[in-house]
Amino acid sequence: MGKAYKFLLISSAILGLLAIGMLIFGGGLLATGPFIVGSLICLAIGGRNVSILNQMSFTIWVMAAVSVGFFYPQYFQKIGDFKFTGFIVPLIQLIMFTMGTEMSLKDFEGVIKTPKAVLIGLVSHFTIMPLVGFTLAKSFGFPPEIAAGVILMGSVPSGVTSNVLAFIAKANMPLSVTIAAISTLVAPFMTPLLMKLLAGQYVAIDLQAMMLHVAEIIILPIILGLLVNRFLINGVKRLQTMLPKISMLGVLMMMIVIVSSGRDSLLEIGPLLFLSAMIHHTIGYLLGYWSGRFMGLDEASCRTISLEVGMQNGGLASGIALQMGKIATVGLASVIAVPWMTISGSMLSNWWRKKDNENKELLILNENKSTESI
Repeated sequence: MGKAYKFLLISSAILGLLAIGMLIFGGGLLATGPFIVGSLICLAIGGRNVSILNQMSFTIWVMAAVSVGFFYPQYFQKIGDFKFTGFIVPLIQLIMFTMGTEMSLKDFEGVIKTPKAVLIGLVSHFTIMPLVGFTLAKSFGFPPEIAAGVILMGSVPSGVTSNVLAFIAKANMPLSVTIAAISTLVAPFMTPLLMKLLAGQYVAIDLQAMMLHVAEIIILPIILGLLVNRFLINGVKRLQTMLPKISMLGVLMMMIVIVSSGRDSLLEIGPLLFLSAMIHHTIGYLLGYWSGRFMGLDEASCRTISLEVGMQNGGLASGIALQMGKIATVGLASVIAVPWMTISGSMLSNWWRKKDNENKELLILNENKSTESI
């Protein structure tokens, strides 16, 4: 099996080089499609045998899905009169249901145990990211609906990926789960309100309708998941082995459909939108961390707030854009942001973990030296 993984990694490198060669020597971006998609798929599968690539496996699959939607949009837009965008909301609801099956009242104990840290995390999340998004939309001079999408990406709750990254970063896991859960539950009120205040100048925002749509996408599936978790314990155990994988597949399907819908807009505005996403989420990590530091929180809690502020629920942003009837424009910011969030969040978490390991090794070394000198 090791040889098969090695072969796939070599194939990935060769296909990647062929894609670069075609791009440099005049083949054109669209002609590189088969090579880029093939390279990423080989990397995702072959990388399972390499620790750092295995940790980034989902990120690579997301990039592959984005590439498939970008290079082959004609296959993922509609069949007959049925548009593939009709799958997006049910897929998000499935992901929210999955989140609900893994939640319980214990997830909210953090509010009682560390109310200060929870409050700092929530306030930072719903101020830093929306305001930075608004500033970037203004600064880059994006078209109105693209600008609204950038603000929307900053106004949604934190993503469930942040919990996984908090574990990798050796951060405060109970705090991470609590902030993610509460930010999700208050999203039906906070997200539409922020959109009305910050994005109302770009697109028409029906505050009441958006609140109902967000509640439909988030609250109902989570409540159903909580009920299943509470009353069907044995069923949940079986579900919990399947649903995360199904949810990940759902995210990949969403990426393909959204990119396919907005491919023309991506060709026009994609590089600037990616730069905007890089700045947006990097500032989120930075200001989130220092908001905790400024308020006197411990290192683990600061890392948690950094990730909870910088990581957004891109799927929900896509669902809201669809309900607005603007998935091909307002929804593009989330498609661009999801791969960058996953890559940057993984890098940041692994850096923190590596830093802790190095400090631990240094501490052991110093203790050994002290023992020897005695």
